[in-house]
Amino acid sequence: MSGPRGPGSPVTPLLVACALGIEQVALRSGRGAPGPVRVLRTGMGPRAAEAAVARLLGPGGLPDAAVIASGFCAGLAPGMHPGDLVVAEETRDADGTTPCTGTGVLVAALTRALPGRRVHTGPLTGSDHVVRGPERAALRASGAIAVDMESAATLRTALCHGPRPVAAVRVVVDAPEHELVRIGTVRGGISAFRVLRAVLPAFYEWHRSLLLPRR
Repeated sequence: MSGPRGPGSPVTPLLVACALGIEQVALRSGRGAPGPVRVLRTGMGPRAAEAAVARLLGPGGLPDAAVIASGFCAGLAPGMHPGDLVVAEETRDADGTTPCTGTGVLVAALTRALPGRRVHTGPLTGSDHVVRGPERAALRASGAIAVDMESAATLRTALCHGPRPVAAVRVVVDAPEHELVRIGTVRGGISAFRVLRAVLPAFYEWHRSLLLPRR
């Protein structure tokens, strides 16, 4: 999805990558985000994310785009609830660590866009499968605050195609005290969907603040 470039519009496009169709629907239905924004559904898992992002950032695509990995995640920290936001300071997986750009700008923009919603910052770790039980505790012990399957692969692939701002913002749908297998899953999922619908204006604010030419 994109809009016309006018005065004050970013000079390069913004790519928001997510895995699931429901995430894409939520992000596309967000309001108040002018400018060139493309929401890409990659499919589930790190390999799917790598392939989809590589295709779009290659020749004939959006080679200069800033990239945000978004969608849902599993929270690892006690006290997290469905609908909480996670802004990654870095993403991690077996292939390494990717620092994120402008974390503070994103936190401030999301706080304005979603007053009253908790925003957690810290490392976001990657997995190639759904994480449960003891594995969740082990990831938390590593310092990570949340886990998903695509963010680390998305940002790493983006930087393999050239320097650019990258970030990861996820909405908690599954947390230690609110696992998906428990009663309340539907309610938690609806809460997370509503939050994801509201994040796009904050993404655009991040994009604009980092990429506008400075006078």
